Amino acid sequence: MYQEERLIGVIQYLKEHRRISIEQMCDMFDVSRDTARRDLVKLEERKAIVRTRGGAILPKSHAGIQDYTHRLKTVSLEKQRIGTKAASLIESGDRLILDTSTTVQACASQIPPIDLTIITNSIHQAGILSSVGDISIQLLGGYLQKEHQFLYGASVIERLRNYHVDKAFIGVVGISESGLSIGHEEDGMVKKTMIEQAEEVIVLADHTKFGVTEFFSFAALDDVDIIITDRHPTEAFQQKLLEHHVELIVTEEEDINPWS
Repeated sequence: MYQEERLIGVIQYLKEHRRISIEQMCDMFDVSRDTARRDLVKLEERKAIVRTRGGAILPKSHAGIQDYTHRLKTVSLEKQRIGTKAASLIESGDRLILDTSTTVQACASQIPPIDLTIITNSIHQAGILSSVGDISIQLLGGYLQKEHQFLYGASVIERLRNYHVDKAFIGVVGISESGLSIGHEEDGMVKKTMIEQAEEVIVLADHTKFGVTEFFSFAALDDVDIIITDRHPTEAFQQKLLEHHVELIVTEEEDINPWS
């Protein structure tokens, strides 16, 4: 088992049990105590855990979802690569739905000036795309979620149901065997409707989202056609995706700059 797979396994265990010991890690992954310690050091460097005597716990802020303004400033290279790959799947004449996530924003920022119709409930996505020629933008009106800068509510969902699009690009906080999940119910209800109105559902998620189940589940794996990510999930989860006929695209395997 690769180190990255073990690190994901540790986080999954901590989400369920709150605490893990060196001995438990040795038994779970069949590794030495020195290897287990190195894994914890790596997770501590990423600020994903707090090391304790003989093990680790999750930091208190781990489950919190950062406000959108902060996330906009910290879009990682991984998300940029995922966004670039996602943009390469867009063809002239497509009708698209873009949700509010920062990974989908990374896609929006890479869309070329071709003939497209784009529907979104994100103020930021609309702003990015407003300067790109030949793109028609439909901004869905509703209540403004001030912290995360998206529009939601019955009016957004009702209007979404009038559209039928080729592709929907969806971001998540968690992907697990339970499906796709998000921290805010109002956002999740909009994403659910977006998925229902699309011929093809493309989920954009960096590797930290795998094995995570957040507060509100809005779709099953069967609802997804493609997942674009930066690293492989565990072999067990890859098998689960195959069983649900979900195509997995991993950006670390390929040239991720198709527009150059």
